[in-house]
Amino acid sequence: MSFCGGRRDKHNSYHYSLCLSVLLLVTATAAEEASTIISRFQQYLQINTAQPQPNYYEAAEFITSQAKSLNLESQTLELVKGKPLILLKWAGKDPSLPSVLLNSHTDVVPSEHHKWAHPPFSAHLDPASGNIYARGSQDMKCVGLQYLEAIRKLKASGFQPTRTVYLSFVPDEEIGGDDGAGKFVDSDVFVKMNVGIVLDEGLPSPTENYRAFYGERSPWWLVVKAVGAPGHGAKLYDNTATENLLKSIETIRRFRAAQFDLVKAGLKAEGEVISVNMVFLKAGTPSPSGFVMNLQPSEAQAGFDIRVPPTADQASLEKRIAEEWAPASRNMTFEFKQKVSVNDKFGRPAITAVDSSNVWWALLEESIVKANAGVGKPEIFPASTDARYFRERGLPAIGFSPMANTPILLHDHNEFLNKDEYLKGIDVYESIIKTYASYIEHPRDEASREEL
Repeated sequence: MSFCGGRRDKHNSYHYSLCLSVLLLVTATAAEEASTIISRFQQYLQINTAQPQPNYYEAAEFITSQAKSLNLESQTLELVKGKPLILLKWAGKDPSLPSVLLNSHTDVVPSEHHKWAHPPFSAHLDPASGNIYARGSQDMKCVGLQYLEAIRKLKASGFQPTRTVYLSFVPDEEIGGDDGAGKFVDSDVFVKMNVGIVLDEGLPSPTENYRAFYGERSPWWLVVKAVGAPGHGAKLYDNTATENLLKSIETIRRFRAAQFDLVKAGLKAEGEVISVNMVFLKAGTPSPSGFVMNLQPSEAQAGFDIRVPPTADQASLEKRIAEEWAPASRNMTFEFKQKVSVNDKFGRPAITAVDSSNVWWALLEESIVKANAGVGKPEIFPASTDARYFRERGLPAIGFSPMANTPILLHDHNEFLNKDEYLKGIDVYESIIKTYASYIEHPRDEASREEL
C-alpha cells in the first residue's frame, strides 16, 4: 500500500491531503540536505591543490572546520615543512581494539585549463546531467569528503563506534607520497594509532559494480643510456649511440606488446601484467635553430615508466633489463630514477588477502551488499597509491572508491563525478564504516580449537 493510499472520497480527502503534505515536506527536506552535501563537496573541489604548488593550508583549514562541525578530534602534523597532514579521530568505546584508518590525499595533478569544458577548479554542476566537473572529483577529493559525510550520518543516527576511527588527509600522493603517507607511517603518531585496517583510493567502474583493489603495481622508472663515437651525419658507423638505443627500444616494444596482448585477449587484467611505456627520448646536439643535422650524437637515452605487479618475478625482470634492454656489450647502461619493491618489509608480496583469512575483506563485501550495491572481482591496482606504504608494513589495505557507472577520468581532461553517484557513495561508506567500527573478533572456544 502506498504512503497515502486509499480511495479519495469525501471521507478521507483530508487524510490524503495531510499525507501528501508530509510526503512533499520529506521530499523537500531530503533534496535540501542533498544540495547542502553537494555544496560542501564543491567547496573542497574549488580549493586549488594542484601540484607543483598545492594550496595545502586552505585545504587543511576546510577539513578542520568540517571536523569541528562533527565534534571530531583534529590535529595537524607538519612532518615536512609546508606540507600539513590532517589527522581526525572518532574515539571508539574500546580503544584497546585495533583502529580503522580512512586515508585520502589532498593534492591533485595539474590541468590544461584551456582543454576543459569548465574551469577545473570551478566545480561546475551541470544541471542537465548532474555531473560535477573538477580536478579531484574522482582522484580523490570525493573519497575524503564521503568519509566525513558518512560519519555525519552515523553521528546523526546516534551510532557509537566500538573501534576508534581515524581519517588522514595526506599531502603529496601525486608526486610519490614520500613526504605524505611515507613520513606518516614512520611517525610515532602512527605507531600509537594501532591501525588494524586501512581504506584508501580505488578506481571508478564503468559498470554497475564497484571495484576493489588488494595490491598495486610498483613503479620502476628506468633510464636507458647508449654511448658511441660521434661522427659525420653522412657516414655509416656500427654501434652508434642512437642505433643501439633504437635496438633496445624495439626489444622493449615487443615485450610491451606481448604483455598488452594478454590484456586484450582477456587472459589477464591490466594490473596483473608488467606495463612499459616510453616517456622521453633524448639525443642530438642542440643548436640555436634546433639541432645540428650533420653530426651523429655520442650519447642517447630514453626513459620508461615500468609498473610491476606484486605477482611478478622481480629478479627475472631485472635480468631482462641488464641482458636484453641495456646490454653492456652494446655500450649501454641503465639506472632507476625510482624502484619500489614488490615485496613488503618482511619479504612477502605486498598484497592484502582477499580470502577467508582476511575478515576485513569479507566485511567490506558484506557492507556493500547491505548498501544495495555490488562489488566485482578483487583487482591489482594498475598504478600506485598511498596504500603501498601501509602494505609495506604488513597492514591490510584495500583500495576502494565508490564510483559506479562512471568513466575513468583520473588525470584526464574534464574529470567529473555525477552527484547521484557521489551521494550513493556516502551511503556505501556509511555501511562500511559502521560495520568496520562495530566489528569485534570473537575468540574460538576450546571445542572449536580441538576440532580444527
